[in-house]
Amino acid sequence: MIHGLMVFNDWLNNIVWGPPFMILLVGTGIYLTVRIGFFQFTHLRFAWQRTFATLFRSRRKEEKGVISPFQAVTSAMAATIGVGNIAGVATAIALGGPGAIFWMWMVALVGMATKLAEATLGVKYRQVDSEGNISGGVFHYIENGLGKRWKWLALLYAVLAGLAAFGIGNMVQANTMAHALETGMGIPNWVTGIVVMVLVGLVTLGGIKRIAITAARIVPTMALIYVIGAIGVLVSFYDQIPAAFGQIFAGAFTTTSAIGGFAGATMALAIRYGIARGIFSNEAGLGSASIVHAQAKNKPYAQGLWGMWEVFIDTLVVCTMTALVILVTGVIQTGQTGAELTSSAFASGLPGLGGWIVLVSIVLFSYSTMLTWNFYGEKSWEYAFGPKVVTPYRLIFIGFLFLGAIGGLTTVWDISDTLNGLMAAPNLLALILLAGVLVKEKVKYMKEQSEEAARKDADEKGPSDGQ
Repeated sequence: MIHGLMVFNDWLNNIVWGPPFMILLVGTGIYLTVRIGFFQFTHLRFAWQRTFATLFRSRRKEEKGVISPFQAVTSAMAATIGVGNIAGVATAIALGGPGAIFWMWMVALVGMATKLAEATLGVKYRQVDSEGNISGGVFHYIENGLGKRWKWLALLYAVLAGLAAFGIGNMVQANTMAHALETGMGIPNWVTGIVVMVLVGLVTLGGIKRIAITAARIVPTMALIYVIGAIGVLVSFYDQIPAAFGQIFAGAFTTTSAIGGFAGATMALAIRYGIARGIFSNEAGLGSASIVHAQAKNKPYAQGLWGMWEVFIDTLVVCTMTALVILVTGVIQTGQTGAELTSSAFASGLPGLGGWIVLVSIVLFSYSTMLTWNFYGEKSWEYAFGPKVVTPYRLIFIGFLFLGAIGGLTTVWDISDTLNGLMAAPNLLALILLAGVLVKEKVKYMKEQSEEAARKDADEKGPSDGQ
């Protein structure tokens, strides 16, 4: 039965990640980029000043919501900065060659517009019940933005997202964590499975506020530790950095020759795995992050700016660090893949310390991802099946963590890729159809910013002469 399931998944995976879907995914990002006037390139500094830079200023009056904009983005990044940054990047290089990283960058650059759109629409079309509970996400902006006749698409997305959560945010994370702890510390997989069930349950059963508080504490710290470790390796191998970039650019458009344990890769494989693992990492196009961004105390387009930076940090910073560390240390020749390849790279660059940095990062990255994806899944199925499904979903999600911990790595990754592609399709269609709404939100927000800047300028100049 398992063999038959995998054969079917391979067949479906080839369709889901075939040329039509690749065109839809990247094409949607390009279309949105054009519609908002290449905003992620022309207003990158502007977006920083109105997102992360605001953390050092006094708080302004907050909008309706459950969590702060920063908690929303750290919760979303808790889902994106996961094993995709460690194992996903390594797998992309091992299967698609160094050129896969180039295509990962390309999908991230247009994905910044996609994630901006998802966060914006998530806040705009969110719903608040009589008790003040907020629900938002792809299913709401499909139904409320496109109309009731599209509810079937919203339900389809909700069902698929709830299923996908068991892969990308559950079994893959638990599997990678368990494998890393078994390899690095000799801890049996079943022990990791039980412990992670308890730790995830303690937080997720408390709802989004507890998840957001935990994510806001873990995400910045774990990302900083990982990036500092990567910089340490790159400093030691600084003379190999130009060659690493050369491998990335050359491999993006040519066949990569086999070396050592690396079997080589074609341009088609570079594109396939670069895009697939890029989406696994930053989730731009999946629509999942809109579920937690909708909880933010913020205006629609203002929250979209946080979403834009989310992709930048995840892929263009963290994933690039991982890729460069692997390439400059030359461990790609070992034939290893996944987290094992990244761990070898860090251990080679920082003997005695590098392996521990990766191990701790995997544990923290995986744990935080599980928390947010549990919320994504339960909110999706709450929309599809009603509020009574929330508690059973949480319990089933916790149970699947154990299955992931003791399961096979390749099987778990393959099924997750398929589910990711299936859930992305309804969201991408909705984003294309709602592009006009996104543009209006952008114009409205920029007008408000101009008026606010004019008022501030007038206040600073004081009364004009003669008054």
